[in-house]
Amino acid sequence: MVGLMLAAACACAQGPSAGSTAPIGGSVSGVVEDDQGALIPGAQVVLVADGASRSLTSGSDGRFCFDAVPAGSFRVTASEQGMVDGVRDGTLSQAQQMELEPMMLHAGAVVSVTAVTQEQMAAIQVRQEETQRIGGILPNYFVVYDANPQPLTKKLKFELGWKSVVDPMNVMFVAAVAGFEQAGNQFPGYGQGASGYGKRFGAGMADATVGTLLTGSVLPMVFRQDPRYFYNGKGSMMSRTFYALKTTVICKGDNGRWQPAYANVLGSFGAGAVSGLYYPGGERGGMLVMENGLTALAFDGFSNVMQEFVLRRMTPQRSHEMVGE
Repeated sequence: MVGLMLAAACACAQGPSAGSTAPIGGSVSGVVEDDQGALIPGAQVVLVADGASRSLTSGSDGRFCFDAVPAGSFRVTASEQGMVDGVRDGTLSQAQQMELEPMMLHAGAVVSVTAVTQEQMAAIQVRQEETQRIGGILPNYFVVYDANPQPLTKKLKFELGWKSVVDPMNVMFVAAVAGFEQAGNQFPGYGQGASGYGKRFGAGMADATVGTLLTGSVLPMVFRQDPRYFYNGKGSMMSRTFYALKTTVICKGDNGRWQPAYANVLGSFGAGAVSGLYYPGGERGGMLVMENGLTALAFDGFSNVMQEFVLRRMTPQRSHEMVGE
């Protein structure tokens, strides 16, 4: 049996024969057997990765192999009538050829887990998005390249927002901005020296935290809206620019329909209002709220245009793309 497993593993790893086109991505292979170690041919094997589901049956030697599997989290489920399903979870690196531990099916009461819920697929997609970094450095979590992603649960919305706030690279970016503000003596009420820098950095982190959680987590939960940018990649430069800009004020709801972006607009101005609690006295007031809110929306528009034309190419690890440029 070991010889058969190794031979089949090599066949999967080698891929197609000369003259054919090699599949993109890695591979996931394994063998299905019962609790006595006997091979199970014809078992149903399902792979879920990037929110997409693929299935096949195990061969006469009990083996299976999925090619062109995108990098990221995945789940493999093997099932056979009258037996308890076997499940394996894993994370695949780019172009990795992974051999799973044997998928062992036990005789007894059947507990089917082959039906992957919408929430499970959404979680898989979010795990992939959390690997997206601009230039491999700055997090690029709030953009999705899949044409039909699953709606986010409340937990996933909070997770995306919080992980973005506490990411070390984002914290370093806020620290750098505080340094530039100190050098230009912006918000002079904070003063200079270490104390002045600390206040500017604290205000910057407060802005980032409140703004991200309001527009990316809390209000999207309230209004049932998706806070992510949905990459378009199709059409003329003008149409794509217009699409990128309008998504600052319209968004997809959890029902998949486009609607006014209440969460983003109200969150931007709400964050500006909260900032009045910790900015120097002379800098507070309605003008600060308007300035911060409009600045946030303008930055969103600029960021979306950059996502559409520039940042996709700078994000090497992207969620599964169902759209093309």
